[in-house]
Amino acid sequence: MPPHQEPPTRPAEPERSVENVVIPYEPDAPPARLARLVGDEVSERWRAVDRSAHTPRLVVVPGDDGEEWTAAALVTARPNTAYLKIVDAVGDVRAAVAAVVALADRRGLAQVKWEGWTARAEDVAATGFTVLAPPLTQAEGAAGPAAGYVRWLHEGVITAPPYYGQTTHFTCGAVTALVAQAHAGTVEWEALDRQAELTLWRDATNFLACEPVGLGVAVRRAWPSSPVRVHLDVDRPVLLDHYPEKDREWRALLQRASREDAERTGVPVDPGRLSMSAVRDSIGRREHVLLLLSLAGMQGFDVPHWVLCHGVVPGAIVIEDAWTNATTGDSWVDAHLLPVPDSSLDMMSVLSPEGFRGAVTIGPPRERDAAPLP
Repeated sequence: MPPHQEPPTRPAEPERSVENVVIPYEPDAPPARLARLVGDEVSERWRAVDRSAHTPRLVVVPGDDGEEWTAAALVTARPNTAYLKIVDAVGDVRAAVAAVVALADRRGLAQVKWEGWTARAEDVAATGFTVLAPPLTQAEGAAGPAAGYVRWLHEGVITAPPYYGQTTHFTCGAVTALVAQAHAGTVEWEALDRQAELTLWRDATNFLACEPVGLGVAVRRAWPSSPVRVHLDVDRPVLLDHYPEKDREWRALLQRASREDAERTGVPVDPGRLSMSAVRDSIGRREHVLLLLSLAGMQGFDVPHWVLCHGVVPGAIVIEDAWTNATTGDSWVDAHLLPVPDSSLDMMSVLSPEGFRGAVTIGPPRERDAAPLP
């Protein structure tokens, strides 16, 4: 898996443009000029969690005199991604948001998100943002806003699947498959609930994780009309190195049984490494790619995790991440419609120490399945 990655080094000097100034945000020592713009509620939210892993910045719009500030926005982003997120915009809100959009555009990013803590509908519309559908559920321990907004910085349309936050720490594979099938129209959004999540996980799990072959077989069992292919470039059990020997042995036995199930049920296991260009090609064919990656690159700890790849934009692949880290200010607004540069996703999805890549592709259903789960 990728090594632990520290947040980017902060610049010695503020980043400047004609319209704005970008400076690091230090919650324990906020700039004096910010006090006039930020009320108690916003100030408390900005200081409530340690956002340092997401490189918090203030995007500031100076007044005509160059001394006072007329607007400011607190922006953050997961590392190794292609977006900026506005936590709140204060003062002249539209000017602050426009400054953030200009900054993202200069950096060649794919989008700007906006958490809906204080955003007003008229400001959202006036600045070119669209409403994100509210999450069906949020990840365990999450504390995200009720509303969120997005503005894409490229032409084209990305269709949004429902956002469903996993309700346990171990059901990411099952949730990712369910969301893929809801996006494909195979499953009704209303069918995404905890019972469906845990039922599919129970069929796919290698206790507690879902390894690629077992997940692919479980998807085939749940939706026989959906073409499924597993991509795994090693011919051995995976995700077991951190277990004691006695626990590795029986989990390896279960994985060998999954291989036999795949052969018996006609789920192909491709031994080649799935490339990012192949991920793009799959999405272009209206397939969904369940990709196993390490959270080290985006969250700072090396834990295997399933995400859904479902859209492409110039320079980035759009994913759904069913897990968020509330302790860093991460929310469903970050995890939903999340653009990740191809090179970053390529790095994150080679899991060490084994050095393998695992994925499951699900094609459009040949016919509608009678029920979402067995």
